[in-house]
Amino acid sequence: MSIPASPPKLRASAGAEWLLGGFSLLRRAPLGLGALGALFAVLAVAANRAMQSPSALALLMQLLLMLAGPILIAGLVHAAREVDAGRSASPAHLLRGVQDGKTGRLLSTLLPQIGAGLLCLVLLMLIVGPAQLQQMVGVLSQLEGQSSPDPALMQQLPLGKLGLWLLVAVVVGVLASFVTFTAIPQMMFTDTGAFAAMKQSFQACLRNWLAMIVFFLLLLLVALALNVAVLLVAAVVRLFAGATAMQIVAQVLLLAVLMPVVTGAMYHAWKQLHGGGVADSAPVTITDGGFEA
Repeated sequence: MSIPASPPKLRASAGAEWLLGGFSLLRRAPLGLGALGALFAVLAVAANRAMQSPSALALLMQLLLMLAGPILIAGLVHAAREVDAGRSASPAHLLRGVQDGKTGRLLSTLLPQIGAGLLCLVLLMLIVGPAQLQQMVGVLSQLEGQSSPDPALMQQLPLGKLGLWLLVAVVVGVLASFVTFTAIPQMMFTDTGAFAAMKQSFQACLRNWLAMIVFFLLLLLVALALNVAVLLVAAVVRLFAGATAMQIVAQVLLLAVLMPVVTGAMYHAWKQLHGGGVADSAPVTITDGGFEA
């Protein structure tokens, strides 16, 4: 497959096309892709539940599930390509990256996320400051037991600085997503190394930043709309099984739809930005799962 020397410049509406492409793939294989999304959701719910326990086993489980994230996303992207080619999605696709020997490359996509998280922590200390953060913790602990927030306590919170930090953190998060948005399909469907794929992804997304912003804004609206619909269904579950079951069902249903849509959109973006066509041949198999560039 030939890869363009430089990414094409797309219209801002391309971001909407990617999202619609993700929904189109889910509509073509609702059971197959939905089942893969549900499996991803079950693991995510397990990770959330593990966070509520301070035990060493829970921490280990969180670490394993964090490492599994890129591998499972790669599997969903591969399943999207299979559906696009007229084939069916299978639970076995979730581990396709491991089967193709690309585990190391996929895990490297965690580095930008970790780096962005650390940078946001540093920026929080610089923008808000240790003293005001400590004061904020004390104020929040006092507000926690109040049915209606005390205006005097609310005035003690550094809301202006927190707002500025939140804005900067969003920008950092968006730029970090540029690094990995098309990197996973690029690694899955070509012989491109990890760091080369992430560099190409960042360049393509930066060149088409308007399309990326449109995509993220529309995705946020879709997630909010889906969340409302899911909560209506989960509320019925609560009547029969309680609040905990309601939370679990809501998370599973939401991710069962969102994950196939998002990974399908990543696949469509990869096709437009890197010249990838419909799956007409088997992906290149790599025996070395390292982090080669």
